[in-house]
Amino acid sequence: MVPAAGTRIGWADLPIGVREQIEGIIGGRVVEAVSQAGGFSPGTADRVLTGDGRRAFVKAVTPALNERSAELARQETRITAALPGHVPAPRVLGSFDDGDWVVLVLEDVDGTHPRTPWVETEIDAAVTALAQLADALTPAPLAVPAVTEVLTEGFAGWQRLAADPPADLDPWAAGHLPELIAAAELGLAASDTGDTLAHCDIRADNMLVRPDGRLVIVDWPWGATAPVWFDRVLLALNITVHGGDPERVIAGLDRRIVTDVFAGFAGFFRDISRLPPPPGLPSVRAFQRWQADELLPWLRRELGS
Repeated sequence: MVPAAGTRIGWADLPIGVREQIEGIIGGRVVEAVSQAGGFSPGTADRVLTGDGRRAFVKAVTPALNERSAELARQETRITAALPGHVPAPRVLGSFDDGDWVVLVLEDVDGTHPRTPWVETEIDAAVTALAQLADALTPAPLAVPAVTEVLTEGFAGWQRLAADPPADLDPWAAGHLPELIAAAELGLAASDTGDTLAHCDIRADNMLVRPDGRLVIVDWPWGATAPVWFDRVLLALNITVHGGDPERVIAGLDRRIVTDVFAGFAGFFRDISRLPPPPGLPSVRAFQRWQADELLPWLRRELGS
C-alpha cells in the first residue's frame, strides 16, 4: 500500500496573526496542537485544544504552498458551510480568507479512520452514513458543478494511455484498451444524471468512526451533483483497493455501472500517475498508480465475463 500523505505544515508554522484569528473563532488560546497524517494538502490539519478545554480542527493553507490546494480549500469552505446540521459531517465553527491564507475551523470529531482492510461493521456504518447524506442532500443545497464536468478529462485516461502507452503498462490492460476505453465512456455517461450533492472523494482517510460506531464524512472540496448511487460506488472502489467486501456496498446497484465507473477511475489514476508530483505532494502519483493497479483484478474479472 502507498500511503495518502502530503508534506504538511503545522500550527506553529502559521503566522501569528492567522493563529490569533483562529483563536478568536474558537474562543480561547490554543495550548496544544496535534497534526493529523493523511490527505494530500500541504496545509495544516491540526486538532487543537485551548487552555479552557475547547477543541477544534483547523485547516489552513496558502497558495504559496500549492495554488490548487488553496482553491480546493475555498471550495471546501463553501460546501461544508452549506451542509445541513443533521448530516454526518463536521460542523463549521468559522472560516476566513484574507487573500493569502485560507482557513477553515471545524468541530473536532472524536473518531479514527476506518480500518483497512475494511471490516464489515465499518463498511455497514459507511453505507448508512452515505444513505443519510443522499437523503439530506437531494436536491443539492447549493450550486456546484456536475460530477461529469469534473470527470470528463480524467475518464479519458485510457484513451491517452492508448495513444502513448507506457512501457510498464499492465499486459492485460495493454491488450484490452478498447474495452477499457468503452467502459470508461459508459461510466461517464451513467454518471451524467442526478441532483444529489455527492462528496465525490469517498475514501477511508476521508471518514471518521465515532466511538459509538457511527461514521462521519470529512473533507468536502470535491462536492458535485451526481446520481444518488455515486458515493456508494466510490466506497466500493476504496474497499476494492484496500481490501474488504465491496459486495456489501453494491447490493442493489447495476453491477455493470459499478465496473464502468471503476474503469474510468482506473484509467484516470494510471494516466495521471505519469505526471511529476505537484509541489508539497510528493507521494500523490505513487498513490494514484497503486490505486489503478489494485482495480485491475476487478476489471479483468468483470470485463472478461
